[in-house]
Amino acid sequence: MSDTLVMVGTRKGLWIGRSDESRRQWSWTGPHFPMEEVYSCMVDTRGDRPRLLAGASSSWLGPQVWRSDDLGETWQETPNGAVRFPDDTDASVARVWQLTPGVDDDVVYAGTEPGAIFRSEDRGETFQLERGLWDHPQRPEWNAGFGGQAFHTILPHPIESAKVLAAISTGGVYRTDDGGDSWYPSNTGVKAEFFPGERNYPEFGQCVHKVTRHAAQPDLLYLQNHGGVYRSEDGGDSWQDIAPGLPSEFGFPIVVHPHDPDSVYAFPIVDAGARWPVDGHARVWRSTDRGKSWSALGDGDLPDDYYVAVMRDAMCVDTHDAHGIYFGGRNGGVWASPDEGQTWSEIHKDLPDICVVRAAVI
Repeated sequence: MSDTLVMVGTRKGLWIGRSDESRRQWSWTGPHFPMEEVYSCMVDTRGDRPRLLAGASSSWLGPQVWRSDDLGETWQETPNGAVRFPDDTDASVARVWQLTPGVDDDVVYAGTEPGAIFRSEDRGETFQLERGLWDHPQRPEWNAGFGGQAFHTILPHPIESAKVLAAISTGGVYRTDDGGDSWYPSNTGVKAEFFPGERNYPEFGQCVHKVTRHAAQPDLLYLQNHGGVYRSEDGGDSWQDIAPGLPSEFGFPIVVHPHDPDSVYAFPIVDAGARWPVDGHARVWRSTDRGKSWSALGDGDLPDDYYVAVMRDAMCVDTHDAHGIYFGGRNGGVWASPDEGQTWSEIHKDLPDICVVRAAVI
């Protein structure tokens, strides 16, 4: 039997849940970092023991990447903040929106607001700015999305460590093939409906909400846009619309099945002006054929009076053989299925506004 750990970051702290492989009963600790915004967290299982990372922002002391090597019992910080801009950039980190393990041992990536990516080679203790992206000539034209300007998605290639795909609101998808020395936009086929006329499909400027992929087929990607759900089968060179069959093309998270690259999960909401599920029915939607068809999960278990959004990093899966699915809403409730979406229960409620949910087998 393997234990299951869930990290839930909110606008007022972090909560950590523990369960066994059955995932029916949960114990919780928290709040860690009370009254701090936790937009990102990560469970790193690559070492001799798991390391937890949390990007917490204090209104008094600013942002910090905290780390724990004892599953959250104690936390360590880097003096003056683990993620910080060099003096010559005339910039400062407002929030750490993303923490992602790299392919090479000890490498961790951080995505920040303002839009930048940082790389750590010591499992998240210190980070260095990716200057090739920060100095990109298109950066001055990236605008801030409704929630701010941030690199919220970082996807290192699982085989070729020099390749990384990233996404920013609003700038779109960018890729590097040379370890970060140069970056180029990768948005062909992704719509930017807020631009007028022929500019609906620009080279960059899309409001991408999230991108995901499976390590077994790294050139197969899924993307949830501000409007539209897309698939790429060529590593991001081009994108095809897969929204037909969903109740709405608007949403924030998109999550790939942990064992099957052809299966993907989404949580559609009405649109930018009505940020709740269609008809108030909370449902996770699943495709088992790369987005060619979709079906709803949660009938009879998930609520039908749910006028709540689920943010881009607030849905995830674990890696058990019969994997679990998790999502947290802006009403502070965390829902989970231990059996691939067949049954659901609320494993925590009445938390602050949920920003991120991460699960791992430990």
